[in-house]
Amino acid sequence: MGLTLIALQLFVCPENALTQQTVETLPRTHLRLAAQQVEVSRERARSASEPTIASPIQGVKAYQLRDSFNEIHKGHRHEAIDISEPEGTPVRAVVDGTIQKLFLSKAGGNTVYEFDEPGTYCYYNAHLERYADGLHEGKRVSRGELIGYVGSTGNASPAAPHLHFAIYRLGPQRRWWEGTPIDPYPVLERSLSAASRSYSAPIYLILEMLQAAG
Repeated sequence: MGLTLIALQLFVCPENALTQQTVETLPRTHLRLAAQQVEVSRERARSASEPTIASPIQGVKAYQLRDSFNEIHKGHRHEAIDISEPEGTPVRAVVDGTIQKLFLSKAGGNTVYEFDEPGTYCYYNAHLERYADGLHEGKRVSRGELIGYVGSTGNASPAAPHLHFAIYRLGPQRRWWEGTPIDPYPVLERSLSAASRSYSAPIYLILEMLQAAG
């Protein structure tokens, strides 16, 4: 089996690429890289049942996040993640879905509740400075679409603007105020990490193999 064909197999279907002929053909370095790619595929399969989302803040890296889901904030469990950004930083929809509720609350300030298309999860954004122009309840939005801007409304400190981001698993009635909170940190961290390596890993592997083929 030629190295070019093996590389293409790894790119298109890495979990089926490590045949006996592949093992006999590839140098040890390439086998190690192939094994790493297979492990990435297995990790994606394990997390397939959990939500996969875009970042609400464009450009945020996984290492910048901090898990504060179980911390006590103002007398109650936080059940969210705070992403510190300058006031006015764009906030974007994390999935294709619908703006279910726009609400001004004492604690959260300007808030957005976005439901995903199946109505399985609700994504909650709080302390917004303001909403995006034209945003309204019932509006369908696309993943990455502008929905608002980072601020410090509600009980957030004016000196520390941030996005309060939470995820709720919805019940059969799909009521935004009755969802079960799930920790957004591993969901967002996994999504950001997967996005950063989704193309770099297979492309790097292909280049290595083509270079070895001479």
